[in-house]
Amino acid sequence: MVSNAYLQELRFRQDSETNPNKYPFDLPAFNNFDGIRFGDEVTYLVGENGMGKSTVLEAIALSCGFNPEGGTKNFSFSTRASHSDLYKYIHLSKGYKQPKDGFFLRSESFYNLATQIEELDKGGGGKPIIDSYGGRSLHEQSHGESFWALFMNRFSGNGIYILDEPEAALSPTRQMAMLVRMKELISNKSQFIIATHSPIVLAYPGAVIYELSSSGFKEVAYKETELYSVTKEFINNTDNMLNILLQ
Repeated sequence: MVSNAYLQELRFRQDSETNPNKYPFDLPAFNNFDGIRFGDEVTYLVGENGMGKSTVLEAIALSCGFNPEGGTKNFSFSTRASHSDLYKYIHLSKGYKQPKDGFFLRSESFYNLATQIEELDKGGGGKPIIDSYGGRSLHEQSHGESFWALFMNRFSGNGIYILDEPEAALSPTRQMAMLVRMKELISNKSQFIIATHSPIVLAYPGAVIYELSSSGFKEVAYKETELYSVTKEFINNTDNMLNILLQ
């Protein structure tokens, strides 16, 4: 079957030489790394802190032409250049169709993005950028409201959306609503690549899930992830788990 995905596969460039003792190639997840295949609709990266999820997601975004601190491809601001050079060493196999929209969400730098929008709009000279985000300053909303304004207004479909821990500002109810919004956008020819710690956000049916660990990248089913099993165990056996943790 021919894939209609905008992004289809990630591999290390054949002409690149990586140093396994130098960041980011010394990250545990790069042990025995042979690349990943993106899902046509949704691809997730999950795993413990420090395994390299955000680093890989950032490299994918930069290879697609997005700003390191997030936003659309039209943003070029820099608050602090902290991104790795991984993007220089990877090759993305792309489909024959080009996305008409796209966004790179970095939860940790979304405040900086909101500030940049306000600064650009101060200059005038055309339709305010904030109109594409619902028309209300992102700084005048709660963290969760501003994220939701982004999902509902700026994401227009026919796009590639790269999201780093989008659940950071969302309640469980809004995380479930996010799955609904994802379905709407996927039905409108969109593709998502998401790094997450949320078992709710991770639950999109039919997604490709890669769990990053000291053994490398492993494609797993939803209920096989450590994220799912640990959360399930805690919720189903809360008292026992707390007794073990806090004794």
